[in-house]
Formats: sequence, C-alpha cells, structure tokens
Amino acid sequence: MSATASNGDGVVLYESNDGIATITINRPEKMNALSEQVVADLRDAFNRLEESDDRVGILTSSGDKAFSVGADLSDPPVDPDLWEGVPNVGRDLDTPVIAAVAGYVCGGAYVLVQHCDLAVAAENADFFYPEAQIGFCGGLIAGAAARLPQKIAFEFMLTGKHFDAQRAYEVGMVNKVVPTGQQVAGAMEYAEILRDSSPMVVATLKRFVRDTVTPRGPSEQQAIARRDLLGIRRSEDQKEGALAFREKRKPVFKGR
Repeated sequence: MSATASNGDGVVLYESNDGIATITINRPEKMNALSEQVVADLRDAFNRLEESDDRVGILTSSGDKAFSVGADLSDPPVDPDLWEGVPNVGRDLDTPVIAAVAGYVCGGAYVLVQHCDLAVAAENADFFYPEAQIGFCGGLIAGAAARLPQKIAFEFMLTGKHFDAQRAYEVGMVNKVVPTGQQVAGAMEYAEILRDSSPMVVATLKRFVRDTVTPRGPSEQQAIARRDLLGIRRSEDQKEGALAFREKRKPVFKGR
C-alpha cells in the first residue's frame, strides 16, 4: 500500500511516498540558487530522511533549466554554511541518496551531486565549476579527485570547462543519462531497487565505503569536525549544563 506525506511549501520540499522521499529545491525563479534558507532546509530534509522510515531519497529541483546555479551571491550561505546542506557531509547518512538533475549544475550544486550515492542526468545537463575563474573556493570540490580519475577531476575543478551529460557519464560523474524531463523517473528506477533491498546491507556497505575507501579532503574533514562541535553547541545537554551552572546544581545530562 502506498503512503504519501508532504510538507507542501518552502524553498525545499519533502515528499514521502511508499518508502521513497523526494527532496526538491524549489526556487525556479532564482534557478534554484543555494541561499542560506535553501541550505538550512536541505540540512533539515536530510536529517528528516535519516530519522524517517523512508529507505531512499531522491534529490532534485523544480524545472529543467537548472538543477542549481550554485551559491546565491545575493544571499550566500554563511550560517548555515554550504556544507551543512550537503548529504553525507552535513550528516552521515545510512540512507542512500540519488541525485536527479537537469540543466545547469554549477559550483556548489555539483558538490551536492558529488556527495550523493548515485546520480541521474537529463540530456540537457551542463556541469561546470567556475570558482577558480572567479577567485572563490570552498574546498569541498577537492573530493572529486577521490571519485573521478585525477586528471579529469583537475580539468573539471581548475579550468571551469563545461561537461555535458554524455561527458559526465563517460567520466563517472553520473550513472546514466535520460531524456530531459525524465530525470526523476530515471532516479526512481534505482530508488525502487534500493527501497526493496536489505537496509542493513545497504547501510553497512555505505559505511564501509565512507570509512575505509573514500578519502576526505581538508575542507570535508574540517566540515565534519565543525558539524560534530555544532552538534554539542546546539544540544540539550549544553543548555542543561549552562542552566545547572547558573542554578548551582548537578546537571542531568540526557545525551542529546
């Protein structure tokens, strides 16, 4: 039996249907640029995914013109920073995430795709990373060298050259290319297989790869350390410790 739940509004939508969550960046009027609110909503969506009964998530966006043009320069993500909305960085996910992209996939938007577990691209997908050409760098892109042949990774990271969907498929950025408009349907084929697979096996293999096979770059390591420290700072235990100090009593910690 199919069960559906949706949050209905916001700049990131979360819809759950029969064990598969669809997470949609919903700013088509801004070409789905990654604002501070988008990053915060992505962070919350991935937290929700990991804590829910959904077995797999699909990350996509509204419209076929742009998956996302990257950071919103008029409202760049600072607090939360971009890394907090990146799957498997802002939070380690045992639940697999599949990217379904069309149109422009620029800068930080490619970082989102890079850290998903699988990726499906529409024929009109256009991947590029222009940060060296504009004098900006967040550093998370360095992980491309652990996921692609090194010279391909450097070509992509350093030159700003555009990779079309076919080139992205050939070098291993995406798993398959589908007609424009069919990217979510293409991702759903993988999602249904993963939903019906053993969640224990899927989670274990993901952890083995995450912990032993894929090196983490300096920015990624820094983000993970920052994530863990922020978890303490935002915790109920820290609030309880401060309150107990003011009230001159022994704190009662709950580990959350």
